Amino acid sequence: MGGFAIGTTEFASMSLLPFFAADLHIDEPTAGHAISAYALGVVLGAPLIAVLGARFARRTQLLVLMAVFALGNALTALAPSYDWMIAARFLSGLPHGAYFGIAALVAASLVPYGRRSQAVGRLMLGLTSATIVGVPLANFVGQAFGWRTSFGVVALLALLTVLFCALFAPRDAAGGSDPLRELGALRSGRVWITLAIGAIGFGGMFAVYTYLATTLIAVTKVSAAVIPLFLAVFGIGATLGNLVVPRFADRALMPTAGGILLFSALVLLLFPLAAGNPWLLAADVFAIGFGVSLATVLQTRLMDVAGDAQSLAAALNHSAFNIANALGPFLGGLAIREGLGWTSTGPVGAALALAGLLIWVVAFLSAARSPAKDAPRSGATPDGSFFPAACAAAGTGLPKPSGSTAAQARCAASQRP
Repeated sequence: MGGFAIGTTEFASMSLLPFFAADLHIDEPTAGHAISAYALGVVLGAPLIAVLGARFARRTQLLVLMAVFALGNALTALAPSYDWMIAARFLSGLPHGAYFGIAALVAASLVPYGRRSQAVGRLMLGLTSATIVGVPLANFVGQAFGWRTSFGVVALLALLTVLFCALFAPRDAAGGSDPLRELGALRSGRVWITLAIGAIGFGGMFAVYTYLATTLIAVTKVSAAVIPLFLAVFGIGATLGNLVVPRFADRALMPTAGGILLFSALVLLLFPLAAGNPWLLAADVFAIGFGVSLATVLQTRLMDVAGDAQSLAAALNHSAFNIANALGPFLGGLAIREGLGWTSTGPVGAALALAGLLIWVVAFLSAARSPAKDAPRSGATPDGSFFPAACAAAGTGLPKPSGSTAAQARCAASQRP
């Protein structure tokens, strides 16, 4: 529910832009700053909140973060001016990355070690399903009842998420980490290279998605009424990707990440060739959406390389993807302005995916040279605490180091199906 609310407000803001621009008496380029303000909130809020919240229980963090998200969207719905709108969107973006990061750790802690990617993938279904149902519905509500109503509905969904977290989120002890230990993630080269894979490689998808509506009208020559169907096709691809790909990632994490990047590069290269035919384009858009599963795979990868700084690393993953959200459209826009055409976003996206693949090669070779350093150094238990590599190594084929009896007991419990 929380992922659905976040995905709806993030993507629907783009489709509602003409409506709140007219209501606030500003032009559309200026109104676009509200979308940038949200992304800036995500990039800054994710690491900051992860560090400051390290001493608090994860359940408490989820409740507070979603309450702040509800407040931000409620203020957006009530914004009397452009300045208030910018402030409200920035506030709405602050909890985004930290919420997904903490929620991913909680989800992973509730399943056996070998099923973490599947757990994170199911968590991300809320975000991907928002692109199928939430975004078209928000656009319909915005046109029928006003854009403010759409943000008000998102605020209500966020409050419902707070209720669900209060009722069903597992209770855990506070003090499982501390700010200094979380900042230790920034000293790890493997954390940075994993984030770079997402920040660069994922930008290709955003390069195409941002200009997809215009491409459909200008190149494919379809009616504007058909655009939501193509967006839904993208969402279906993203949803299926998050159901299928994590099963492979739990067996071979890094090879799966490399495979997704290569697959994304290929389907992005095909984008200009498919753009002239709506059926071919729908198939290609579906395939591009399938590559969204890269986010899930890299989230799990960060759990393996972040050591005890799990919260910060998990939150930074969403900062990285919002950097991709800025980089892809920027480079795609440059290509369009240079007169290369609307479909030039496909090759631009493919280049970004291939750049991400090159970074992946560096990470893969580094892991092959130093497998012990690349092994998971800690794991998460259902109560939110961490235990040493004695458990994290279980099921990976690595020697299990000695540990305390309590740690071994928690390890055994986490491995039960």
